[in-house]
Amino acid sequence: MNIELPKPLAIYYAAKNQKNVDGMLTCFAADASVRDEGEDRHGRAEIRKWMEETTRKYRVTVDPREISGDADRPIVAALVSGNFPGSPVTLHYHFTLAGDVITHLEIYA
Repeated sequence: MNIELPKPLAIYYAAKNQKNVDGMLTCFAADASVRDEGEDRHGRAEIRKWMEETTRKYRVTVDPREISGDADRPIVAALVSGNFPGSPVTLHYHFTLAGDVITHLEIYA
C-alpha cells in the first residue's frame, strides 16, 4: 500500500527494505534514541549496532500501511515480514521528528 510519509520516514523505510544500515542511520539525529524489544539505544553508535543486529537476525521487509499522529510525532502501522516467529505482524513505529531527522523511535506490536 502506498501512503505519503514524511521525508525521513520514507528514506528510513526504503533503506530498511534494502537492508542498508548506512541509509537508515542517516535519518537519525546524532543524539537520537530508539526503544525496541524492551531495550533502549542512545546515539548513532548504539543505534547502528541495533540496526546491524536486527537486520542480520530478522531480515525484515516493512510495508507501511497507515500513518496517524501529529506532524512531529507520527505513528506508522506497518506490516513486517521476516525471520521471526509469527511473521508477518503489524508493528507500530512511534517517531519523534525534528525537521528532517528522527530524534526518537519506539516500536510496539
